[in-house]
Amino acid sequence: MSDDQKKSTGEAKPDSDQTRVEDKSPREDKSPREDKSPREDKSRRGDKPRGEKSPRGTKGSRSSNKGMITGVLSAVVILAAGGGAVAASSMVPGPSGGTSTDILQADVPAGRALGVCPEPARLVNGTVVGTDADFSPVSTTATSALNAVVLSNPAGTVPGSKVSSLGGQAVAEIAKTPTSTPTPTAGPPVLAAGVASISPVTSPTVVEAGPIGNEQASLAANLSYSATDGDLRGLASAQCQPPSNDAWLLGANTSVGRTAVLNLSNSSETPATVSLDLYGYEGQIQAPGARGLLVAPGTTRSVNLAGLAPGESQLAVRVRSTGGPVAGTIQQSVLRGLAPGGVEYLSPGGGPSNLQVMSGVDIQDSDAIKALSAKPGFADAIPALEIAVPGPTDAVVQVSLYGANGERKLPNGGVVTVKGGSVATLNLDGVPAGTYTVRASSDVSFVASARVTRGAKAEEATDFAWSPASSRLGSQHLVAVPREGLRSLSFGVPEGRATVSYAPVTADGKVGKAVDVDLSGGTTSVIELPAKSGSAVIAGYVVSASGDPVYGALVLGKQGRSDVSVVAIQDAAAGLEKVPVTVGY
Repeated sequence: MSDDQKKSTGEAKPDSDQTRVEDKSPREDKSPREDKSPREDKSRRGDKPRGEKSPRGTKGSRSSNKGMITGVLSAVVILAAGGGAVAASSMVPGPSGGTSTDILQADVPAGRALGVCPEPARLVNGTVVGTDADFSPVSTTATSALNAVVLSNPAGTVPGSKVSSLGGQAVAEIAKTPTSTPTPTAGPPVLAAGVASISPVTSPTVVEAGPIGNEQASLAANLSYSATDGDLRGLASAQCQPPSNDAWLLGANTSVGRTAVLNLSNSSETPATVSLDLYGYEGQIQAPGARGLLVAPGTTRSVNLAGLAPGESQLAVRVRSTGGPVAGTIQQSVLRGLAPGGVEYLSPGGGPSNLQVMSGVDIQDSDAIKALSAKPGFADAIPALEIAVPGPTDAVVQVSLYGANGERKLPNGGVVTVKGGSVATLNLDGVPAGTYTVRASSDVSFVASARVTRGAKAEEATDFAWSPASSRLGSQHLVAVPREGLRSLSFGVPEGRATVSYAPVTADGKVGKAVDVDLSGGTTSVIELPAKSGSAVIAGYVVSASGDPVYGALVLGKQGRSDVSVVAIQDAAAGLEKVPVTVGY
C-alpha cells in the first residue's frame, strides 16, 4: 500500500457525532420486535477420549466335556436366531481397525475460572541488545491498582476465590469456598459478588475462582496504571485474561521512539514453549529468535520486540504455545524526542475471521488531528484501523463507522486491500468528532484492532489506546472497572435493533438494579458511569444484551488530562460443557 493510500484526505464536518447518556437515559425510538438469540453459539474445544479396546477373547479354566457341549449348542441357537442379521452385516464392509459406537455427549466437569493480570508498566533500560527486556524504575508519580469481581450463582452463593502471585503465593482472599451449594429457587436470581481491590501492584498476579454448581464461575479483573510524568506518562489498562495456546496481538510499533515489550506469563504447572509469528507491512518477518521461547511455570518472560523486528511501524504478533498455556500482553509506549506520547497494554482480540467489530473508538476533531499528524514524529497520532491477513490470499476489506447519529462514510470509501501475510493501516479521520463502532468485513479471514488517540497539541502530552476486535455480547458479561478516573461503556449495534442492560456491582458485594437501554441499529451509544451507587463505590458491572448483535467496550480516562485506555468486554463465563464421546475397538 502506498503512503497516499494510508492517509485519508477528507475534511471535518462541523457537527459533533457523540452523545453522552446518563445512567437512566431516555430510550431511543422503540419498535416491538421478536428477540433473537443474545449471542451466537460458540464451539467449545473438547478432547475426545479414546475408547478402551474391547477384549477380543477371555481365558478361563477348562470345563468338563458336558459343559463344552452345552456351550456349543447354545452358541448354535444364538447364531441361528441372528443369522439374518449376520448375513446382512457381512455384506457391508466394516471400517478398518474395528467398529465404533457413538454415545451421547458426556458432561465435562467445570474447571477453575482464571484471569492472569500483567504487572504495571516498566521502563526498558538502555538499548536493544537481545530480545529479553531489561527494565529500570518508573516515575515517582506512577500508580497501579488491581480490581477483581467474582459473581455468585443464581442462589447468591459466591464461589471460593482469591488473588495470588504468578508463583502461587496468596495475595488476597475474595471469598471463602462455600461448604454447600444452595439450589436456586423459583423466581428471579438473587445475585451477589465477591470484590477485591489491591494497590499498589508490583508483579503479575492471578485471579481465580472455583466452579459452583458444575458451572464455571463468572470472574473479571482489571489492572490499571497511571503516571503524570516520566517517559511512561499516560493511562494503561487491561482486563486480566485466561491463558491460551493461541492468541493475536495487534498495534505493536518498534520504530524510532517506540517501545514494544511482549510479556508472556505462565500460571500453569507445566513449562510452556512459545513461538511467535510476526507480520509487518512488507509481509511475514522471519526472526530466528522467535521460536522455542521457554517460559517456566509461575514466571513471566519479557521479550523486546525490537530485537526481533526492528523498525516496524505496524506489527502484528501471533503467540502460540505448546505445553502450558500462556497469557500475553504487549506494553507499548511512545516517546517523541523528549515528549512522552503515551503508554498502553495491547491485549489479545478475536482470532482470524471474515468479520471484526471494535467499539469505543473515540475520534477527535478532524482538523486538529490532521495538523498534529503532519508534524515530524506524529504520524501515528491519528485514529486508525490496523488489519493483518495471516493467509497468502489478499483481502479486500470494507470498513464502516457507526456513531451516535448513524453511519458515517469515510472519505476514501472505507475500502482497503491488504496483501496476504502482511499488515496495513487505514486512517479513521475526516468524520465528525465522537465515539464510534468500527465494523470491518471481507471474504478472506483477517484480524483487526483500532487505535484511539487523545491530545491535539504537539507541545502537550498525548496518549493513545487500542480497541481489539471483540465478540458479540450475550448474557451476564462481568466487567471490572477501576475505582478512580472517568469510566464509560460504549455499545455499538451495526444493524437491526437491540436492548442492553447493565447493573452495578458495588465494593460491598451487592448487585444493583439493572438499567435497560434500547439501541437503534447502525448507531453507537456511550453511557457515562458514576463512581458510586448510593454511598457504595462501584467495582464493576453485569452486562447483558438481547436482540441483534451488540458489541461493547469500557473506555477510561482522567479528568483534565489526555489519558485514554480502551478495554473490550470479555466473553461471559462458560456454562456446563459437553463433548462427544466415541467408544470403539
